[in-house]
Amino acid sequence: MYNKGTIIPGLIIFVLFVTFPIWFNRLTTASDLPKPELPPGGEKQCVMPADYMRANHMKLLNVWRDDVLRESQREPLEINGVQYTKGLQTACLECHSNKEKFCDSCHNYAAVAPYCWSCHLAPKEAASKEAIQ
Repeated sequence: MYNKGTIIPGLIIFVLFVTFPIWFNRLTTASDLPKPELPPGGEKQCVMPADYMRANHMKLLNVWRDDVLRESQREPLEINGVQYTKGLQTACLECHSNKEKFCDSCHNYAAVAPYCWSCHLAPKEAASKEAIQ
């Protein structure tokens, strides 16, 4: 065999490189999942079930945005006898008022930068603007 001195170390390096994700994941642990703070007051009912909201809240907010801003469909939703106004600030932030402890905890963990806050004010910012006016 030609160049036995370089082929064998090259194969060893290749095998280590290809199997790196497998043995690295077995040696390390992922960080703990975030536990977003639930709304104060013990409110348990949301617009949709918690599992659905975890997986699809961004889609729901996009549908609401399109309905309200592009289609002018501003009528409230009635779910289980409770009426909700479509909107991040009028529905979601009524209960989940602490952006840092609810929204940011999961978005930072997932390394996601939603563009909600380019138009909407965070609850604390909105309160300080109202106090100024």
